[in-house]
Amino acid sequence: MLLIVTRPPAQAEPWVRELRALGQQAQALPLIHIVPAADAAPVGAAWAALDQFALVCFVSANAVAHFFALAQAGAAWPVQVLAGSTGPGTSAALRAAGVPVQAIVEPAADAENFDSEALWSRLSLRAWDGRRVLVVRGEDGRDWLADKLTAQGAQVEFVAAYGRRTPRLGAAEQRLLNEALAAPASHLWLFSSSQAVHHLQSLAPAADWSAGQAITSHPRIAQAARAAGFGRVDMVAPTPAAVALTAATWTGSGRAPLQSAPS
Repeated sequence: MLLIVTRPPAQAEPWVRELRALGQQAQALPLIHIVPAADAAPVGAAWAALDQFALVCFVSANAVAHFFALAQAGAAWPVQVLAGSTGPGTSAALRAAGVPVQAIVEPAADAENFDSEALWSRLSLRAWDGRRVLVVRGEDGRDWLADKLTAQGAQVEFVAAYGRRTPRLGAAEQRLLNEALAAPASHLWLFSSSQAVHHLQSLAPAADWSAGQAITSHPRIAQAARAAGFGRVDMVAPTPAAVALTAATWTGSGRAPLQSAPS
């Protein structure tokens, strides 16, 4: 069964390589196109005031990449400022950008999900009253973590470092989509974002996904896949090893998967 990786291009190709190394057939069909924020000035202003924040939260590796892309030459991460990360991919991007390991606050390695809730389980142990917090995200996003911090007295600000768009498929990508539509039992979709599901619906508005099969990394994404009409949906940890293990059980024969997401 061919696993279709829908992450943005910068993350999709490494995932494909790792999945293939684990023996899983995989191919990239990015369903989210990442673009720089329309207005770069707020990010520049955030860099100028960076040392005034107690915490800067990054919602994704894309947030890290686009925020640091606008840093002035020679700019260094202030040692007293914490960097919040929602998961391993974001933490790796922060380390690669030069953020000291001791400054990174991230979910536990064995967290059930890597998301804002898992990050809050770590942040909630600290005092936030009167402290400034910056959330680096896309042009839209959830306010859940900001609401939690605000309730603890933090002064929360937002900056949009990038935008997410519906991709324009090339010939090879369109051919892969057509093949998946024609033979759903031979293809398995890997969704790491609810927005990827919505973009797929935009690209194939007349598609019937009742025979479609998907692996997701979070309950909200599983819910989006089911709402789109996917007949079978698994929810697993967002690691190539966990995905490959689950994908190996999907044969298109109707056999139950290892771990089903709750309805």
